[in-house]
Amino acid sequence: MKIAVIEGSPNKHGSSNMLAEEFIRGAKEAGHNIEVIDTAHANIHPCTGCVKCGYEGPCSQKDDVENIRKIILDSDMMVFVTPLYYYGMSAQLKTMIDRFCAFNSSIQRKHMKSALIAVAWNADDWTFESLLSNYRTLVRYLNLTDMGTVLGKGCGTPSMTERSKYLQMAYELGKKL
Repeated sequence: MKIAVIEGSPNKHGSSNMLAEEFIRGAKEAGHNIEVIDTAHANIHPCTGCVKCGYEGPCSQKDDVENIRKIILDSDMMVFVTPLYYYGMSAQLKTMIDRFCAFNSSIQRKHMKSALIAVAWNADDWTFESLLSNYRTLVRYLNLTDMGTVLGKGCGTPSMTERSKYLQMAYELGKKL
């Protein structure tokens, strides 16, 4: 299976990307091909809502999204990776997802698999509610099949994440695919 891991952290060595690395390790051991998309460091402009794409593209903006589109549409699964800075996905990841507008019909027709990996410093029971609601809506709208989530509660720094159970959980999610 081809898996697009879509990372949304501006911190290349942060906790959410650490979990993504473990997911990738497990998925590669299971024989899957991985392509990482670093949305935080790519040239991605916000959707303008012009709908010149006709919801099928190409987008009128000329940035990295056209290449990212090819990676996603060549994949069988998308894994969304994000730090939780303010009770939702990172702005970098959200900007990319908003640009799905230019090819959401193609995504919907593929019936891809998906997963969510997120990390938050705050470990309250309600910390991930808004993010999970948004993710579930995205899964439903894009006709994705949710293969699982890893929600790293209380893992706001790499040192905290290294001592947590979440690295193993991310690895196991990748390995079981």
